[in-house]
Order: sequence, then C-alpha cells, then structure tokens
Amino acid sequence: MNGAPHCLQVDWPAPAHVRAAFSSRRGGVSEGAYASLNLGNHVGDRPAAVTANRAALARHLGLREEPCWLQQVHSDILLDLDDAASPRRGDAAITTTVGRVATVMVADCLPVLLCDASGRQVAAVHAGWRGLACELIARTVAAFDAPPSALHAWLGPAIGAAAYAVGDDLRTRFVALDARNAAGFAQHDGRWHMSLARIAELQLTALGVGSVSHSGICVHSDAQQWFSYRRDGETGRMAAMIWIEGRA
Repeated sequence: MNGAPHCLQVDWPAPAHVRAAFSSRRGGVSEGAYASLNLGNHVGDRPAAVTANRAALARHLGLREEPCWLQQVHSDILLDLDDAASPRRGDAAITTTVGRVATVMVADCLPVLLCDASGRQVAAVHAGWRGLACELIARTVAAFDAPPSALHAWLGPAIGAAAYAVGDDLRTRFVALDARNAAGFAQHDGRWHMSLARIAELQLTALGVGSVSHSGICVHSDAQQWFSYRRDGETGRMAAMIWIEGRA
C-alpha cells in the first residue's frame, strides 16, 4: 500500500459532530490507471484492490458502518438512507442515522455535501452537468427537515472551467432553465467553458441555502492528487462522504 489513505480536509462551518471527507487518489493498492486509492468498482480495476481500498479508507476514517456506495446513473434520484430497504441506485443520498455514511463517487463531476445547522441531517449529491440540469440539488435541499436558510453546503473538487469546454447546446439548455446560469459560462478561444461549481452555487443561493463553502480545487489540473475522467479516460474514482458522528 502507498501509505495511509489520503483525504482532503473539508473546511466549512458544519457542527463538530458532523464529519466529512473527500478522498484523493493517494494511499491505496490499485495500480496503473487506477493508482492508487480507486474506490470505484465499475471502472475496470481489480475487484480485490477496490475492496481493499474501501476497507482501508473506512478504517482510516474510523467509520462505524461501511459507506453507502451508490450505483450512480446521472439521474434526479434522491435516496433515503434511513430506509433499510431503499435501493442504492441514484445520485444523491440523505440520512438522519448516526454513523450512516452518505457517499458519492466522482472523477470530474462536482460533489456537494449538505447538513443542517443542528447536525441532525446530512446529504451527499453527485452534481455533474446532468444532475445540475435536473435540479437534483433542489430536490435534496427540499428533503431536509430544516429550512434552506439553516443549511450548510460544501462544494468539493471537480473539473474546473478552464478544462471543461462544452457546446453551445449545453449553455442554451442551462440558460433556458434559469437566466442566472449564464454566469456559470465563459468563452475562451471561441468555445464555451462551464463551471460546475458556479452553477451549483447559483442554484444553492437561489434556494436560500445559508452558507456555501468551496474547495476551489480543479481535479483536471493535478494528476498526482486527483482522478479525472476527461483528462485520462481510463481512471479511478474518488469519494465525498458525510456522516453524523454523534448527537450534539
């Protein structure tokens, strides 16, 4: 193993008993394109390596339960992890259960973590352009018992606008949804570039979410630290995780 699993410190004003983590690509056993802390079991990596990486990460974070790994399908599906019978196919998860780890995997898409100010409810959202277009963030915010003004949001590492060129059709689609989304696009060299984080921030602000914090990290720009599908094609997955450690 290449040392202990390495995670980014999540800097946001969440209550102390709400824990959150974002894994890098360092500190696992996967090799080649998946080196080394790949957490995705659907990308072509050796299953034994993924299992070992997931177990090492859980030990490193001191988790009570295995993270709730989702089968992500770029949908508007929000899963209630308090329901033991809930399927694991979707792109966002919410829970009030102590120790239950809401988790989304990414390799360019934006992870959004949410909690309420009292730390009684937490959620994780897989917000690629499809998730943003179908307003999965709004669906997740609406599922909280607390009002939006009492929520905190954290926007994790994702592909930055400089590396994310998109077509005119995608910009047109977002501006048609909300004219304010135009602020999430800029032209460079005759092409539109999209900021997933900016669009997410605009959506959260429009919903009235109390605070929005940013990692400010572009995964495309640092191949030593982060996986990026657009940069590498064949690559691993990182995870954004949030859980309630205990009650205040």
